[in-house]
Amino acid sequence: MALKRGLSSSSVAVERNRSSGSRLPIGILVFFSVLAPLVFFVGRGLCISDQNSTQSGFSKQVIDVVTTSTANLGSLSLESFRKGNLSASWKVVGVETLMEDNAASKATDLKQEMSQDDHTHDTPAKILRRQLMDDKRERWAAELVQQDEKATIKLENSAIQRSKAVDSAVLGKYNIWRRENENDKSDSRVRLMRDQIIMANVYVSIAKLKNKLDLQQELQIRLKGIQHDLGESTADSDLPRSAPEKIKAMSKVLSKARDQLYDCKSVTGKLREMLQTSDEQVRRLKKQSTFLSQLAAKTIPYAIHCLSMRLTIEYYLLPLEKRKFPRSENLENPNLYHYALFSDNVLAASVVVNSTIMNAKDPSKHVFHLVTNKLNFGAMNMWFLLNPPGEATIHVENVDEFKWLNSSYCPVLRQLETAAMKEYYFKADHPTTSGSSNLKYRNPKYLSMLNHLRFYLPQVYPKLDKILFLDDDVVVQKDLTGLWSVDLNGKVNGAVETCGQSFHRFDKYLNFSNRHISQNFDPNACGWAYGMNMFDLKEWKKKDITGIYHKWQSMNEDRALWKLGTLPPGLITFYGLTHPLDKSWHVLGLGYNPSVDKREIEHAAVVHYNGNMKPWLDLAMTKYRPYWTKFVKYDHPYLRSCNFSE
Repeated sequence: MALKRGLSSSSVAVERNRSSGSRLPIGILVFFSVLAPLVFFVGRGLCISDQNSTQSGFSKQVIDVVTTSTANLGSLSLESFRKGNLSASWKVVGVETLMEDNAASKATDLKQEMSQDDHTHDTPAKILRRQLMDDKRERWAAELVQQDEKATIKLENSAIQRSKAVDSAVLGKYNIWRRENENDKSDSRVRLMRDQIIMANVYVSIAKLKNKLDLQQELQIRLKGIQHDLGESTADSDLPRSAPEKIKAMSKVLSKARDQLYDCKSVTGKLREMLQTSDEQVRRLKKQSTFLSQLAAKTIPYAIHCLSMRLTIEYYLLPLEKRKFPRSENLENPNLYHYALFSDNVLAASVVVNSTIMNAKDPSKHVFHLVTNKLNFGAMNMWFLLNPPGEATIHVENVDEFKWLNSSYCPVLRQLETAAMKEYYFKADHPTTSGSSNLKYRNPKYLSMLNHLRFYLPQVYPKLDKILFLDDDVVVQKDLTGLWSVDLNGKVNGAVETCGQSFHRFDKYLNFSNRHISQNFDPNACGWAYGMNMFDLKEWKKKDITGIYHKWQSMNEDRALWKLGTLPPGLITFYGLTHPLDKSWHVLGLGYNPSVDKREIEHAAVVHYNGNMKPWLDLAMTKYRPYWTKFVKYDHPYLRSCNFSE
């Protein structure tokens, strides 16, 4: 009876819900359609079991009823209820639509199965056609799979290549794909701050003129702050964290100043004034830089000066018999390989000699003729007495002892004694305030005859036929004896041409506005380099090269043909008398050009540090210096005592 009451109450609840139009959840429907009858029959079985204890479980009639009631439901699942397996007494709102959709779906599936499976009455032609279509579908499917595999492999390979190109240094950056993070050296903020500083200076001046003292003070405070943050920064990453806030603050002040002070004419005039001031400052700084670079290039470093002084003292303490070099009989032997080296730098001369000997096939056939000045004569002798060049012959002379080299014979010496030349050298205005065009030529080396002695080789070495002239800022890297076998074709000078660049042509060295120059020389003629020159002294004497030099040097007393130096008169003197050598013999530019090809340097017989950045100076280019320093004996006691360092 209790079960009947429960069922009846449940039915009432369902009827109430149905009458009210509310939808019952599926779980409740499951309970009432399946579980409720089971509960009823289970309860009834329990009642029977209580009344008749001799029977265990349900009676056969009960089991048959349950089986009959659930046979058509199949397994208990929600799908079975969605498919409409409910009694007519149970109706759920919305289920009709689901039932209709399921019915339509089943009909479609059945039709497809029948169309696919019912081929019993097909003709042989249809069967063959169907087989061909099936084969074609299989081939298409295989091709698509293969193409898909190829595309996948291609994508994988491209992804691998892209991953290799990724800079792992920026993987940890936040938002590295954003445009502002693409460049580690972004300077947008730095440039903005510089612009703000310019405009702030403009408005400070205008505010002062218009008596806007409060605004002027505010601008000056912000200007000081932003200048402090900017400092020497060249990239945004160098700026402090406070920079963005100060940029914003400055922007507000500039906006306020623009509203109160902006006047197109005043702002334009102030900017023009600032531009002119900046230009003048740049010109002044360039002149100072030129002067200081020339000064640094021609000043003897303390260590070299120390070395020279110590060697000089040691030399003059030696007995006279110990001051002589061996093998003096080789000095005038024309069958040997003779070198001319004119220098006042002991260390530079030692590198030239050492590098030549170390690369020579037979050092005993090489003879070095060194000429220096009176100040360094003792030091140069003492160095090579302490460090003899192996089996090679060496001889040191003092240019001041060449009595024939005097002002009556040499135009340069005569010109150096004139009042105009003394004025030019010693009483000129300070270089930072006067023109800088001739700063390069206001150099002590142009006062020394060591620089001009190259035009008197037959007079210095009258018994030699050929001689190789070397500057003291070169390094020899190969055996040079092959130069004595080069046929100069009747020319006097064998040199490497330097006209690969336009500034090494005659018009860059000579004054072609002068008729003596324009009538005798081609402005586009190719220049050549001093530093490594093979001179045929026999041809020199035949063509009177020294006489030609004297003629042109005398004509240039007022420096109207060329500025001071030895290359311009050399170009004139040996014009049409120079034989071009292969460029591999002599590579130039290691004293000024940072982009000399490394392969050219390594394959060159001689490398030349022409320019201001000499290898013995602190301003030498680091990447070129090792070619020179490897021939310096830094462990030598004299070098250590003078604090030489690599």
